[in-house]
Amino acid sequence: MYESYYGLDSKPFQLTPDPEFFYASKLHKRAMSYLQYGLSQAEGFIVITGDIGTGKTTIANSLLNDIENDIYAVQIVTPKLSPDELIKMVASKLMLPVEGKTKSDLLEAIQGFLQSLAAQGKRALLLVDEAQNLPLETIEELRMLSNFQEAGKPLLQSFLLGQAELQPILRAPNMEQFRQRIVASCHLTPLNREEMQEYIQYRLEHAGSTQTKLISNDAFDAIFKFTNGVPRKVNTLMDRVLLFGFLEELDNIDEEAASQVIQEVKAEMFVSDDDKPEMNETQQHDAIHTPASQGTTPNHSDNVQEIPELITPNGNKIQEAAYYKAMLEELVDALDDAIKHKIKLTQYIDKLLKKKYQTYVRLKTDDDK
Repeated sequence: MYESYYGLDSKPFQLTPDPEFFYASKLHKRAMSYLQYGLSQAEGFIVITGDIGTGKTTIANSLLNDIENDIYAVQIVTPKLSPDELIKMVASKLMLPVEGKTKSDLLEAIQGFLQSLAAQGKRALLLVDEAQNLPLETIEELRMLSNFQEAGKPLLQSFLLGQAELQPILRAPNMEQFRQRIVASCHLTPLNREEMQEYIQYRLEHAGSTQTKLISNDAFDAIFKFTNGVPRKVNTLMDRVLLFGFLEELDNIDEEAASQVIQEVKAEMFVSDDDKPEMNETQQHDAIHTPASQGTTPNHSDNVQEIPELITPNGNKIQEAAYYKAMLEELVDALDDAIKHKIKLTQYIDKLLKKKYQTYVRLKTDDDK
């Protein structure tokens, strides 16, 4: 409805995850690098966790959108499945007949299908969404499926996507064998204020917008305060904001317009003004380290005891938290770069091995003739 009014080719803020609109924040880029590395290992489990609406399914779909043709990927969304129900669902997704089949029959059929893929130089990838719903015994069944091998190589690799509740499940003492097979994992958090603005602008531009000042900075502030940077909440609110702008014939969205829509959404969602969303890690850091000029000026005449200088046993001065945070961020960036290089090297080696294998098969075929 509002697309033509704002010069858009499509709706930029749909709720359905769309890899075409994937915005890679710093954290999402890191997560994608971990997942690409895990995928290149061709074995084990890859785990993505995060709160509702932080982009788990979107990042998985984006990864699947770019996978090579030698990977046969299937996706299941799990309610609370029993181990037997899981096996039946996996078989069904692999297009295998399940009616009247026993669990033993299905496992044999699944193994046969995976072996046929391996014979074609392909492998299978199982993506399990909403994995926090799975009982422990069903997750253990997934581990057993990963035991299918051919010539010492695993025939099946699995992605687990789940909310934060999945983490304590995987930490359970009896999940040790499963944890040992996790080759890559990441936890997604909401976007910070700057990333949220970039996210909105990226989606608008990807949908065909040529306006650079469609939304004011104050409006962005109001949007972030209400959504807390959760992408799904941002999408829901922005869709309403643009619809409001169209109905009111607004050329630009300012704070007043954004705030009016937010109040309408609050009323519909039964949210009071006293209900404040939890702050994400970035917000907590900003709140703790807010300069005095932005808040109440401290009274230095109060009797505040000066904190003594702390020295380590080796004679090194202990710095403020911000110093170590900066060092940690530099270390994370360095590790990210190292992982990216390793992924590229692994992919290059994989391609060489595939070419050598194809050459070997061709020569062997010629010899047999």
